[in-house]
Amino acid sequence: MMLRKTALSALMAALAAGSIGGCTYLPAAGPTASAIEAGAEVATADGGTLARYEIIDVTPSVIEALRGRPLDSLLASFGDHRPSSEPVIGVGDMVSVSVWEAGSGGLFSGPLVADRFSAGSKSALIPEQPVGRDGAISVPYAGRIKVAGRRPQDVQGLIENELAGKAIQPQVLVSVTRPISQAVTVTGEGAAGARLPLSGHGDRILDVIAAAGGNRSPVSETFVRLSRGPVTATVPLTTVVSNPKENIYLRPNDVLTLVRDPQTFLAVGALGQATELPFQADGITLAQALAKARGLSDFAADPAGTFIFRFEPASVVRRLNPATKLTGTPLVPVVYRINMRDPNSLFTTQAFRMRNRDLVYVSNAPFTEVQKVLTAFSGVTGPLSSAATAYAYAK
Repeated sequence: MMLRKTALSALMAALAAGSIGGCTYLPAAGPTASAIEAGAEVATADGGTLARYEIIDVTPSVIEALRGRPLDSLLASFGDHRPSSEPVIGVGDMVSVSVWEAGSGGLFSGPLVADRFSAGSKSALIPEQPVGRDGAISVPYAGRIKVAGRRPQDVQGLIENELAGKAIQPQVLVSVTRPISQAVTVTGEGAAGARLPLSGHGDRILDVIAAAGGNRSPVSETFVRLSRGPVTATVPLTTVVSNPKENIYLRPNDVLTLVRDPQTFLAVGALGQATELPFQADGITLAQALAKARGLSDFAADPAGTFIFRFEPASVVRRLNPATKLTGTPLVPVVYRINMRDPNSLFTTQAFRMRNRDLVYVSNAPFTEVQKVLTAFSGVTGPLSSAATAYAYAK
């Protein structure tokens, strides 16, 4: 009898040890708060440490520093230079020429009509033609006229000089019917793709978007991408709308693309809802993000283990932590930590602005891990206890 009890006790002790030793293999929503803190630096083979990410506690000073985070700016990238009020003719433009003469019977005027009192036609319209790659157009009796890079009124004087002595006191009017060289390309998901000519007084970004049919996507989900030569910059459409300085003048051959990119964040861990959630507004705070994720789980969450994972520019990280070791790359992995047990965190979360693709993670409370162990332990030892009880009654 004593031998059986000793064997049973040894078996239960072994099972208990195996259950506790297998805590690492229990299901979990992610790392614990202590694991995140410990994982910021790892030991290297030479006995040193290697920084993997930066952990920064969210404080009012941190929030103030993040407000100065550098963002793309169309004004900073391209300037805001109003185009010339008198645009010049360019290669590819469609140009028409009208010629008037002082009397009838000239090169471009009709003859007198004997049976009428009409003096006959004194003008002729040369059909529109594109400016060739050589930058010139053809005018009868004047030959090839160089027009590229010149104003229409300057071209008029050139043609009149060439026709002098051939036509009767010629007067010329040059019109650019389709200014291809003075156009911008508008494309993307929001507006109908088009190549739009710029007007003489100058057109800003919102003017061109409206002329292309407007933006059909929500403003909060649309980005403006402007390409001018080798430079490209992207800003939210809300920035262009709310900040007139970003609504810059466009230049010929600019490419304006409207990109729809819904702003979302990831909510994982011990939250009421773990999923990817949209902002559905022009930016949200951490408090709103937690509310969208249905808050922290009362039974599983560690309020002191609320984290925001984000990549920040190296300049921002240096401002937050001058002693940081992670400045060798343009973007630095940063883990923002906030203690929801602190009543002041209720104000801090309302001031902390979320960024697109942020990851909000809430770790499990230590008691939750213990509870999992106990549950696993009871699941293993329960049948043995029932069997031992039945065996005792049988004896």
